[in-house]
Amino acid sequence: MEPLYTQNFEITDHYVDCFGRMTPSSILLMIQEVAGKHCTALSVDYDTLAKRRMFWAVTRHRVQVSRMPRLGETIRVETWPMPTTRVAYPRSVVAYDAAGNECFRAISLWVLMNLDTRSMILPGKSGISVVGSLRGLELPSPGSLALMDHTQTRQRQVCFTDLDRNGHMNNTRYLNWVSDLLPSAFHQSHEVKEFTICYHAEAREGQLLDLSWDFPQEDCLQVDARRTDTAQGERVFSARLLYR
Repeated sequence: MEPLYTQNFEITDHYVDCFGRMTPSSILLMIQEVAGKHCTALSVDYDTLAKRRMFWAVTRHRVQVSRMPRLGETIRVETWPMPTTRVAYPRSVVAYDAAGNECFRAISLWVLMNLDTRSMILPGKSGISVVGSLRGLELPSPGSLALMDHTQTRQRQVCFTDLDRNGHMNNTRYLNWVSDLLPSAFHQSHEVKEFTICYHAEAREGQLLDLSWDFPQEDCLQVDARRTDTAQGERVFSARLLYR
């Protein structure tokens, strides 16, 4: 099977904000869709893995944005698996507009999880092999985000529409929560140029998350989310967004 998978997306109302500009969470939606379809072609899709009591989970994303596509455009999204590491299956993505100009590129780190115990399965013990390649377009692997003290806080509950097939909050929803921390006036005058998001633990329906955030430097937003039902406030996700 060809290691490169390509899909065209028309930027409809579903993908844009009130200013007609594609949202950061929509980038993750597209990454999720093309990765899922490529996994189906490679016979490592959700249903195939579920029969072996495994599922894919993403642990980190890093995305660089040259420019956000706008309503009415059609973009071409390419994805390919990179060589498997000791713990993860990295995947790369690049998106181009109709003129062939790059819109964004991304790297995501995927791991295999046990469907019953929710514990991670190392690639060497999973029996799942994905042939990876390097095309010279890959971003460096995203690092961890240090925990910081933030001055602003908000609490939010995980609801039914936040959940995915694995029964936990879908990764794309986290970026929607992050975007909702800032008013539309900020988004109107700022465009995301890069973001990193780390997924530390599952968030289940009904759980309350304490969101804390701040701008440690100009045009740099950092966000942390912790569960409120654990003694030490288990870290659920963290994000760092740079704006232009």
